[in-house]
Amino acid sequence: MAADIASAAAESPGRRPAAMAFIMITVLIDMVSIGLIIPVLAPLVGTFTSEPAEQALWYGAVTFTFSLANFFGSPILGALSDRFGRRPVLLLGFFALGLSFVVTGLATALWMLIVVRMFSGAMQSNAAVANAYVADITPPEARARSFGLLGAMFGIGFILGPVMGGLLGSINLQLPFFVAGAMAGLNFLYGYFVLPESLQPSQRRPFEWKRANPVTALRALTDLHGVGPLVAVVACSALAQFVLHTSWVLYTTFKFGWGPMENGWSLFAVGVAMALSQGVLLGRLLKRFSPQRLAVAGLLSSSVAFTLWGAATEGWMMYAVIALNLLGGTVAASIQSIISSAADARTQGQTMGAVSSLNSLMAVVAPVIGAPLLGVVSHLPQGDWRIGAPFYFCALLQLASLLIAARHFRAMRLQRARTANAPIA
Repeated sequence: MAADIASAAAESPGRRPAAMAFIMITVLIDMVSIGLIIPVLAPLVGTFTSEPAEQALWYGAVTFTFSLANFFGSPILGALSDRFGRRPVLLLGFFALGLSFVVTGLATALWMLIVVRMFSGAMQSNAAVANAYVADITPPEARARSFGLLGAMFGIGFILGPVMGGLLGSINLQLPFFVAGAMAGLNFLYGYFVLPESLQPSQRRPFEWKRANPVTALRALTDLHGVGPLVAVVACSALAQFVLHTSWVLYTTFKFGWGPMENGWSLFAVGVAMALSQGVLLGRLLKRFSPQRLAVAGLLSSSVAFTLWGAATEGWMMYAVIALNLLGGTVAASIQSIISSAADARTQGQTMGAVSSLNSLMAVVAPVIGAPLLGVVSHLPQGDWRIGAPFYFCALLQLASLLIAARHFRAMRLQRARTANAPIA
């Protein structure tokens, strides 16, 4: 099968030129399939446990294993995409994702969930490779906008996926996993027959295990000119987002008594906000503000939003904060465009893989923090402000990101000013 994928990839450039439309459709289908399982994974874990604290612990373990495997797998797959092209690596990810969904739906014990999520994490780096694909076909000055469009597809996927997952999960908890598997299979077929290759043979480079090592990849990321401290911004911001992701369903369950249906609709609202923020608002803002300014504004907005989510005492308040935090959706695309522009054409896969690996490392840490925080407050009555402990932690992380980013961008402005004013020898 791997040979077939590689052969199809090699033929692809001659069929049609790579374009944003192709990768946007791919990402949309991918995110719908992933979004399907979000409202039901925590309840599925709960079917194997006897109390809320135990459910929080094992849900954390399931998400931990996925993220740990993805931390080691992302830079390897990113480097492989620099060598063989983006398309075959995407196809491999779609196939692995579909298989993992089906096996998860068939799982009869917790250890099966852990094993299959580990496999899925090791083989799935679709977001990183999709970002590298966009960098291949977009000039540096337009990448923030293109990453925003890609982010909008993530948002639309989160509009459709969680709602479908909530509806299907209210019928049967396993049903969303089988539907998600079918969606991933559909994406594999689309990629195989339609998606063109974006990386030309002249821009590829040999694969080296040394560069694919996650530690080496992260070190190379910090060495990119003008990026350095932004690695800490990506780390803190990603940790906040992943604590949010791993805590949202259990948090709303403990605080408001929500089930799969209510959580599906709340994630639908998150997706709408993400699509509006990155697909509509970002393009307009970039005409007036630099990616650096948008990143700072978005981090400030996110800091406030996390605090308000944690303090919410009624379910409708969660929706109000989602609507007010549209600027928070501009952070990822802004930072990614800055980092991508610092890398050359031959290392986009490795660079985006390193960013993905860093995100995965934070996703490893997130359940270790979020799950225990939820476990500590799980005995409190519904509506108690203390149940928001994971979100208060996220607010502090976003505030730290804001301070680091603002200081770095100011230092870069001063450095450019000194260079411009330096006398010519």
